[in-house]
Amino acid sequence: MNLAEVKAAARKAAYARRAEAHGRGLDGAAQARLLELLAPQRGRAISGFVPIRTEINPLPVMAEMAAHGPVCVPVIEARAQPLLFRRWRPGCRMAPGPFGAAVPVEGEEIAPDVLIVPLVAFDRTGGRLGYGGGFYDRTLERLRALRPTLAIGFAYAAQEADGLPLEPTDQPLDAIVTDAFTLTF
Repeated sequence: MNLAEVKAAARKAAYARRAEAHGRGLDGAAQARLLELLAPQRGRAISGFVPIRTEINPLPVMAEMAAHGPVCVPVIEARAQPLLFRRWRPGCRMAPGPFGAAVPVEGEEIAPDVLIVPLVAFDRTGGRLGYGGGFYDRTLERLRALRPTLAIGFAYAAQEADGLPLEPTDQPLDAIVTDAFTLTF
């Protein structure tokens, strides 16, 4: 198998594990861990995400952080380009974006200092397997070239995998927060 086929197989297995964990009441424990990790970051620009399909839900954490500083969500402008980030507030008007994730209808563009990153699978070294578009890898590479940028993977513990098929362009995570544990690197 080539690398693309290996990644596709790893994603398929991870989607199944994530689907099994989703809806089992695990989000609250993960949200509490994420709030604890983010407490020192209050007031800094933080990017979250609007969950799609069976992704874990960061919205309560984003709402809490929005009371202390700017919170934004990713917006896909074009394929093979870094993400842009638009300001998000609880209750802001949203519209469907590419790939089904809702984005704010209006709001200023923000360059986040901290990113809460969705993922399909992760490993214990900070490796992340995403959806395959490379959006977060390009974005993190761009932001990290400008200044220190913290990337926190947010997932169910069941999404952990051994031996992820990673490439040199894959940007590592600085921490991973799940319903069962927090890892920092």
